[in-house]
Amino acid sequence: MSMMRPDAPIEIAGYQWVPPFARGFVRDLRPRWACEEAGIPYRERLADVTDKPGWLLDVQPWGQVPIMRDGDIVLFESGATLLHLGEKSEALLPRDPQQRAAAISWLMGAFNSVEPWMFEWTNVTAFARGEEWAKLRRPSLEEFIAKRLAPLEKRLGGQDWLGDTFTIADIAMVTVLRAIGGSQLLADHRATQAYVARGEARPAFQRAMSDQLAAFDRNGPPASQGE
Repeated sequence: MSMMRPDAPIEIAGYQWVPPFARGFVRDLRPRWACEEAGIPYRERLADVTDKPGWLLDVQPWGQVPIMRDGDIVLFESGATLLHLGEKSEALLPRDPQQRAAAISWLMGAFNSVEPWMFEWTNVTAFARGEEWAKLRRPSLEEFIAKRLAPLEKRLGGQDWLGDTFTIADIAMVTVLRAIGGSQLLADHRATQAYVARGEARPAFQRAMSDQLAAFDRNGPPASQGE
């Protein structure tokens, strides 16, 4: 059963609708998933992606989601929301000092050592794929990404998750790596590919994804997008 509740004390902001290419990749998926894993009730608040409301811009300088409200506490950036939720549940962040440190380190690694290259790969292979510079950049970029994936492949070859148990680090890393899902890049790293599949198969992930997509289906595109 979904943890989304209209009267929940935690509020997660997402978008009412996004274009098809972005469906399932908007970053409010991360705190939604964390709440589902830990059994933490939350409510959603949805913003128009084409006309950012004041309540979003007042908190998030770039008008991005997610933002999270937990009583008087307001946060933005998905990593910050994961750390905040991790403090609420050992299912997300271990209390053992070394395991906790490892989970936080891997979370930061997902966002700093891996995700920037996923952004660039998406730009080169999707948004700018017809540009000559993108065609020239792709071979060296994919070679570099393979080097980024090699340590993950080694670690995940002998264990299911980045640490001893599933944590917020895995929420971060799986959602980062989904950007290259279906690519040869990921297929060439079988242990890492299997890791992403394990994450996506978790019931909590499925519930979080279902709720995010339901909002897009329920609201549909803005009038300016539907014309």
